[in-house]
Amino acid sequence: MTKYIGVHVSAQGGVANAIVNARAIGANAFALFTRNQRSWVSRPLAAADVETFKRELAEQGFDRRMVLPHDSYLINLGSPDEETLDKSRRAFLDEMQRAQLLGLTMLNFHPGSHLNRMGEEACLDQIAREINAALAQTEGVTAVIENTAGQGTNLGWRFEQIARIIEGVDDKERVGVCIDTCHTLAAGYDLSTEMGYGFTMDEFERVIGWKYLRAVHLNDSKKGAGSHVDRHETLGNGMLGRDFFVRFMRDSRFDGIPIILETPDPARWAEEIAWLRTLAG
Repeated sequence: MTKYIGVHVSAQGGVANAIVNARAIGANAFALFTRNQRSWVSRPLAAADVETFKRELAEQGFDRRMVLPHDSYLINLGSPDEETLDKSRRAFLDEMQRAQLLGLTMLNFHPGSHLNRMGEEACLDQIAREINAALAQTEGVTAVIENTAGQGTNLGWRFEQIARIIEGVDDKERVGVCIDTCHTLAAGYDLSTEMGYGFTMDEFERVIGWKYLRAVHLNDSKKGAGSHVDRHETLGNGMLGRDFFVRFMRDSRFDGIPIILETPDPARWAEEIAWLRTLAG
């Protein structure tokens, strides 16, 4: 099967511009923000912008299943603060509805943080309830949980935490996982060695299950295994190293899903995509 590789591109000036930006660097997948990610409330998508996005997506040959919108970093579905939780709930629903309106199939999000004001399990269960509420008010969009580096009080860095959230989601067909390779290493899963790679993949299958994998954020890391520091690096120049990317690109378990780069140097994105394709052979 095909490896679908892209980058989180800018949608400044209109969501359809993300398609143009992705095509310009040779991507066949991409991620984007569908709204201002620094604001709790954004203007609704205009009907003309939605129509243009759908038309351009088809005309440029992108599979809508290979587009991975990301929600606002402000959102914390695990917040112990009622006001923040209410804002997060509304914003998350808006993000899901935007994805549905654009004809997309997924919304990628970070699960949330307990801020040392509630127990871990209670926080995970709250996140699952908020996912259920958003799924009940939308159709066709899968809530895709991204694993985290475990900075501060962020949850979702252990596979067991993600599995707990999935367990609490009623519609298992509309919940999935995005593996971020930098976050995975920082969380303590040492993908940098052949043995560590095999162990991590086995753990993902045992704890979560491959059937829930929907996407990958493919990033190298400035920090090593177990650092709990989220600092992305250009591919092959960080602690994961070039051999990791060879193993990854030749792993058929990552065929047919969006593989999204969030590396720090936009000038190298086209080069990084081309390099990954050579590794895939």
